[in-house]
Amino acid sequence: MLNLDPSTLISHLFVLLTAFSVHEFAHAWTANYFGDHTPRLNGRLTLNPLAHLDPIGSLLLLVAGFGWAKPVPVDPYVLQRRSPAGLMWVSLAGPFSNLLMAILAAIPFRFGWVSVGEAHLALATRSSHFLPTIPQLLYVFIYINLLVMLFNLIPIAPLDGEKIAEYFFPPSWNRFMDVIRPYGPLILLAIVFVGILSWIISPPLSLLMNLLVG
Repeated sequence: MLNLDPSTLISHLFVLLTAFSVHEFAHAWTANYFGDHTPRLNGRLTLNPLAHLDPIGSLLLLVAGFGWAKPVPVDPYVLQRRSPAGLMWVSLAGPFSNLLMAILAAIPFRFGWVSVGEAHLALATRSSHFLPTIPQLLYVFIYINLLVMLFNLIPIAPLDGEKIAEYFFPPSWNRFMDVIRPYGPLILLAIVFVGILSWIISPPLSLLMNLLVG
């Protein structure tokens, strides 16, 4: 079901312009730190949303609450020459930035400056007001950041989790991942339509939301 009321669209637009840009910038900054200047040469070492946003992924986030940005190009060979863990750290930087943003946005809830009850009420009555309330905006920001983090940690190409897992898995597993890598997008589509994705993400998402906002 699409959420097209103004307060939801504005909340999603805020997440799109901030969280997604920071996620991709984190990839670019980390790659540059490890000596790979590919992101900088492609104009991705910036917080400017226009450099990172994907048209289809942005539209889906606005209307459905989940989308994607343009992947940051990197050179795995340069990264691995500088450090065997270079590509892993570059891949981890994006999801970690989402977690950090969620934690920072949860501070007003944990200190009692805003109420999670107010957030739930605003979300339940969002169609009755144009602008999102501060609790609603923070709650949506935390929720989508955690959702993006958990989704990207799934160890299936082209997600960040595939490169993270590849670093820690034994060589025999890496060979298996090389075989299934070309089919990664199809596998992801399958687990989305079958409902496995929701089954995987929902428990840790609920746990993290409870830990952060109570």
